[in-house]
Amino acid sequence: MSLIAFDFDGTLSNSEMTVLLGEKLGVDDEMAEITEKAMNNEISYAESLRSRAELLDGLSEADAEDAYSNVELRPDAATLIDRLREAGHTVAIFTGGFERGVQRALEADDTEVDRIVANRLPIEDGELTGEVEGPLIEGTKDDQLEELAGELGVDMSETVAVGDGANDLPMLEVAGLAVGFEPKPAVEPSCDEVVSTMLELDELLVGRGVLAARADD
Repeated sequence: MSLIAFDFDGTLSNSEMTVLLGEKLGVDDEMAEITEKAMNNEISYAESLRSRAELLDGLSEADAEDAYSNVELRPDAATLIDRLREAGHTVAIFTGGFERGVQRALEADDTEVDRIVANRLPIEDGELTGEVEGPLIEGTKDDQLEELAGELGVDMSETVAVGDGANDLPMLEVAGLAVGFEPKPAVEPSCDEVVSTMLELDELLVGRGVLAARADD
């Protein structure tokens, strides 16, 4: 059994949750600019996340739910998740994004994972407060990977991390296999392998002995 940990925004999903939320208030361009700086390691992830949350102050819960409903998994992502779990592996999502958006995307594709570690946008009186809370604001994904591996009794050499941005670097650097999914320039040097589709990732994991070949191959 292995542990496979995915980032979400930019990896399992090509949606960017904060941008989708920002569209509801007309601040999506500002959101995208802040996000890009964080993913290229130009500003800290914690700083970027708090700045983006502040821009969402006053967004209604209904509009937030509507934005989350537009979060989608990449093509073939659900199939890969299912194949990994059917093979006996533990699949986790570690994201600085928001738990509700992750859940909506998984539900839409009728799939599930074993563990989701994500942040939350607090709501008071039916509106977002402009604050953010959760384990992956200041916390890092390497700690989450090591903690879950220890809980499962999986050696770190048997872990796989898949991500694209600077906040994925900690888990990429400690995982047994570090896979960049269209990684940012600052991230690619820390990747053992680079892929650009979920099918490529499936083939890579077959080649590494993590998965058996697909029946239609």
